[in-house]
Amino acid sequence: MKLVFASNNKNKILEIQNLIGSTLEILSLEDIGCFEEIPETAETIEGNAILKANYVTQKYGFNCFADDTGLEIEVLQGAPGVHSARYAGEHKNSDDNRDKVLQALANETNRKAQFKTVIALNLNGQQTLFTGIVSGEITKKEFGNQGFGYDSIFKAEGMTQTFAEITLEEKATLSHRGKATKLLLNFLKNLK
Repeated sequence: MKLVFASNNKNKILEIQNLIGSTLEILSLEDIGCFEEIPETAETIEGNAILKANYVTQKYGFNCFADDTGLEIEVLQGAPGVHSARYAGEHKNSDDNRDKVLQALANETNRKAQFKTVIALNLNGQQTLFTGIVSGEITKKEFGNQGFGYDSIFKAEGMTQTFAEITLEEKATLSHRGKATKLLLNFLKNLK
């Protein structure tokens, strides 16, 4: 089966392809000739995943799935949340985003946070949502150089290392995206 993953984020595509293996052939937006930036104007993570999936299905006619992910920090009332990619501005710079989070938490003892991924699947006229959440905490400084986004400042519950200090395979077994993708895969397997 071929499915379009509504993303041009090479890190996300690599992570998803690793999780899925050879079960599915994943096509990127680039693969289907979609080079425009899909608007992410919803007020929720779920809403943005739905917007992206619907955009691809309506404009290009493909079965597809889209994800949106947010880092939700308890003491910041869930921020950056739906604005995680643009937390430090529209230029979407991960270094600046991490710096802004670390600055905001500089004097905080409560560093509880969670990563949340929602995948919206549009398949044969039906839409299904899958949610993966991993709880943890924000470290006081950056550790590791694997991963992307906020990985170097997020340590999952029960872990001694950040997501940026572990391999892609290790991260896949416990991450928010890994959990949501497993739900998606189980759903697709049960269709056969």
